[in-house]
Amino acid sequence: MSTVYDAIIIGGGHNGLITAAYLAKAGRKVLVLERRHVLGGAAVSEEIYPGFTYSVCSYVVSLLRPHIIRDLDLPKFGLDIIPLNASFSPLPDGDSLCRWDDAARTRREIARFSPRDAEVAPEFSRAMAQISRFVKPIIDGPAIDPASMGPEEALRLLKLGRRFRGLGKDNMVRFIKMMTMSASDFLDEWFESDVLKAPMSVSGIIGTFLGVRSPGTAYVLLHHYMGEIDGAFRSWGFSRGGTGMVSEACAGSARHYGAEIRTQAPVAKILMSGGRATGVVLENGDEIRGKIVASGVDPRRTFFGFVGEDNLDPEFAKQISHYKLRGSSGKVNFALDRLPEFKCRPGSEHLHGDIAIAPSVDYLERAYDQAKYGEFSRRPYINAVIPSLVDPTVAPPGKHVLSCFVQYAPYNIKEGASAWPEKREAFGDTVVDTLAEYIPNLKDIILHRQVITPWDMEQDFGLTEGNIFHGELSFEQLAFLRPAARWSHYKTPVRNLWLCGSGAHPGGGLMGGPGALAAEAILSSGECR
Repeated sequence: MSTVYDAIIIGGGHNGLITAAYLAKAGRKVLVLERRHVLGGAAVSEEIYPGFTYSVCSYVVSLLRPHIIRDLDLPKFGLDIIPLNASFSPLPDGDSLCRWDDAARTRREIARFSPRDAEVAPEFSRAMAQISRFVKPIIDGPAIDPASMGPEEALRLLKLGRRFRGLGKDNMVRFIKMMTMSASDFLDEWFESDVLKAPMSVSGIIGTFLGVRSPGTAYVLLHHYMGEIDGAFRSWGFSRGGTGMVSEACAGSARHYGAEIRTQAPVAKILMSGGRATGVVLENGDEIRGKIVASGVDPRRTFFGFVGEDNLDPEFAKQISHYKLRGSSGKVNFALDRLPEFKCRPGSEHLHGDIAIAPSVDYLERAYDQAKYGEFSRRPYINAVIPSLVDPTVAPPGKHVLSCFVQYAPYNIKEGASAWPEKREAFGDTVVDTLAEYIPNLKDIILHRQVITPWDMEQDFGLTEGNIFHGELSFEQLAFLRPAARWSHYKTPVRNLWLCGSGAHPGGGLMGGPGALAAEAILSSGECR
């Protein structure tokens, strides 16, 4: 093909679309190639069952960076976030805990289980907000490389040190602990009630093949605490119309600035010439040339799938081969004939947020124990939402969508990952049976269910090993080590090839940070003038 693009973006997920939008806004000629018929990658909405819109994989919004929303004017292109106002935890004994967006109301709920915890909870929230404010510039800027001898990096490191001292002694210690401790141990230092600690600790294991008692999960907890809506930390919301509307808004902005976007255009490989990326070859054989190529897919698939190990430095290839993906979760979506009713707390007000099936820390750790030995958890952690309660666009009147994130569902089951299709329905049955313990009428009101295993995430959405973050958020895979030492600034050892997906700093989640920072780095490099 005769056209030469300034930039070719592989993958129409939200990060790839954000990179495209920023580059197009800067006047570059940009092409986005998406393998599926619909944009969004894992942040996608689809009408799988007539009249019901499922947020198929990613299902809530929080980490999306506020400056990206402003820079790309995403509300103009359809982005509308509806805040969640509750976090509900039903218990097997018929009791329940609900944490509200009203601090006084939450305090009264917690006090039923521990008056001490009710008094401590506001202090914990303040401390986490202060630490989040310290971390925010770290995730909103390029990773600082402590091994660099350059004056710019040294100055950034000095500024970081000054800001760290500004945390104060107590929060400095807390931050250091969060880098190494387990989520459970960290919360033990604050709270005594297992009923409270269990649903709080699960933020430390989402998308990670670790248990709540595994070292390092306290950072993952912090990563999810970084979510904000209108400047309020630990705020989560629904995207009106489903999570795919986030991706559609990014696509709308990219098109507005002139980017070209193609769906059903799967890439087979990256064109190489003299150690340089010069374009891509589609699966239909079409060759498309570009001054640079930016990959929004995970590092393993990018380098071993599209580039080929023969074109990589052996030491770099070794680092990528050791990069941990290890998918650990699945997703089950339901179309319901009417609203589910929890036997422990009738009504619907407490369902206008997320629902955590996490009755105790031991329950969560037992779920992990099964996964360690290659089985999906028979009593899993489930995080569920009913977006149709606050967004009537996703279901017919009187009907509802129930969206369930499920952990653990290890990609590498003991029979081998390719055995997942035979286990798919059993996995779905486990989710139904677990929820039915709390919702007696659930089985009677299910009109349709969609079961997505880690194998399906890999086959259908291109997520290697079904990892929703393009790589675990473990300490050795963060910041200047993501995805490999010396290659955290989006540029890769392959000339003119860049990473713009969640496998780059600052990591996974529906945040857009890797996409925006990659665009900034590409523009600064001058490689796609």
